[in-house]
This record gives sequence, C-alpha cells and structure tokens, in this order.
Amino acid sequence: MTLITPDQIPAGEPLPFRHRRPAWLKVRAPWGDTFQAVHGTVRGQGLHTVCEEARCPNIGECWGAGTATFLIMGDTCTRSCGFCAIKTGRPGALDVGEPERVARAIASMGVTHAVVTSVNRDELPDGGAAIFARTVTRTRALAPGCSIEVLIPDFRGDRAALQVVMDARPEILNHNLETVPRLYRTVRPQAIYRRSLDILAWAKAMDPSALTKTGIMVGLGETWDELDALMRDLVAAGVDIFTVGQYLRPTEAHLPIARYYAPDEFDRLRDHGLALGLRWVEAGPLVRSSYRAEAQVAHLSARSPHDGSPPSGRGAGGAAEIALAGGYFSAADLGLPPRAGG
Repeated sequence: MTLITPDQIPAGEPLPFRHRRPAWLKVRAPWGDTFQAVHGTVRGQGLHTVCEEARCPNIGECWGAGTATFLIMGDTCTRSCGFCAIKTGRPGALDVGEPERVARAIASMGVTHAVVTSVNRDELPDGGAAIFARTVTRTRALAPGCSIEVLIPDFRGDRAALQVVMDARPEILNHNLETVPRLYRTVRPQAIYRRSLDILAWAKAMDPSALTKTGIMVGLGETWDELDALMRDLVAAGVDIFTVGQYLRPTEAHLPIARYYAPDEFDRLRDHGLALGLRWVEAGPLVRSSYRAEAQVAHLSARSPHDGSPPSGRGAGGAAEIALAGGYFSAADLGLPPRAGG
C-alpha cells in the first residue's frame, strides 16, 4: 500500500490516519538488556507505566536507559480526552499497596529521577492526592538520592487535594495544559483551561522551592498567537518549565493531526518561550513531558539531590518520558512483550 505524504493533503484539511510521517519522526525500536530488565521490574511489581499504556514513542530510549514513568491508580481513566490512548471507563478499587511497590521498583532500578503520574480518578473525594503523596514519601525513604516529579490531574480544582501533594515535597509539580484554550472542548472536554492554570499557580504559592512545569501538544489546529498567549499565561502563573511536542494520533478514533511542525518551528517556540521569561523550554517533535527532567532538576532546583552535571549513560532524555500526545505506535510496532491476559 502506498501512503500519501502530508504535502499531498489540501491546505487546511486534517491528515488521514494512515499517511507517511516526516523523516524527523523516526524512532528506534526498543531493544537491549536494560530494556528487558526494566520490563521485568515493572511486571514483577505488578505495576503500570504510561510508557506502555499511552504508547509513548520514546519507550525504547527511556527503558533502554533504565527509566520509566509509573502510572498509578490503575490503567482506566474517568475522562475521555480526544488525544489520549489510555482507556476510559469505570476504574477498579484503589490498590493501597501500590505506593510501596512503586517505591521499591524505583529503588531497585537505581534511577536518579522518578516520574509518577496517574489516570484521572474523579470518583475519589481527593482525586487520588493521598496516593500521590504516599508514593512520594515512600520513594523518598527507599531511594533518597532520587529526585521526584509528579505529573498530576487537576483534582477538579480542589486546592486542599493539591496541598496534600505539595506537602510531600516533590522536586517537580507537573500538570499539563495539553493545548490552547480554544481547543479544550474537543481535546480536553472535562477540563477547564483556567482551572489548570490555577493548579500551577497554587502549587508555586504552596511551595516556592518546587519547580512547576507544564506541557502541550502542537499540530491540533492552534495558531502562533494562541501559543504566544499561552506562554504569557505560564509566565504570569510562575511556571518554570515548559515542554512542547508534536501531537501524534494514537488510533483512528482519536483527533486527527492538523499539521506537522518542522524542527525549526520547535526551535522558534523554544526561543520565544525563553525570551518571555520561562526558565526552561524543551521543544521538539518527540519531546514529551519528562524529557531531560533530571537535567531540569539539577540546574533549576534549590534542593536537587543531583550535582548539576549533565546526565550520563541515560541517552538524550536522562529521565523517563511521558506521552503528552498519547503516542502513535501499536504495542507490536514498539516491540513490547504482550501483557498476561491480553
């Protein structure tokens, strides 16, 4: 079958699901002993990773470097975002032993920067804040040399729930805006742009020594002026770190790609964000939420356990990478071993 290329699509029309991707979106297939060791640790502890659930294109690089982003509170989300590959439905009961298993996995893997994220659990009174806090606390106890990043949901704007997480003192509090306000109705239908901004501003107020961070996808139909306005909102909210990556459609049921951004356009976005006052901007086609996160902590955090040197032996990322855009490969494409029972 011959695939069409993006330049064959009339201007203004979204790309069909099957098309030839630009050359700059090529990724290496996962392989190697370290990849298998990470897979074994995750499976052995009965854990989920967003690397797999969201079909992240960087799984080979991250797992090959001995890192992973842990997905807590199950693999079923109460929300139905138009970009995300994680399944939607009614979640199961909370696993109260999960924070301990995540902490033990992080300690056994010897990672220097751990990323913990979750599905949305809107049916819980605190949105799962206590589980986040317990995971941070136990990781701190079992892996004291490891910095911790939490990528949290919006907790439906519950400031008390956010305080529970901030009291655990993660080095990075990450909450992704995902897109510009105009596109929220289709991209994040159960979220509110201003509420997400409030989460970031509140987190900085609760713990000024913590780094606050957010990320978006591009390629959904946003304009330059909308991106400029969003970055200005981030500066006003005191956000430290901003990540920008290309939206990549997980399945035919998800939102179509409006267009691909070229690498030089990502360079322009990075330069503009820094000029506006953001302290750190990672922008590139395959940049995901935790790209170079260990370096961010080392260079920006007043309480970093790292020495500020560039990460060694961990590939380009230095830390686990999460799929903002849900990813775009199947499990077979990524070379993932099949899950037991499915």
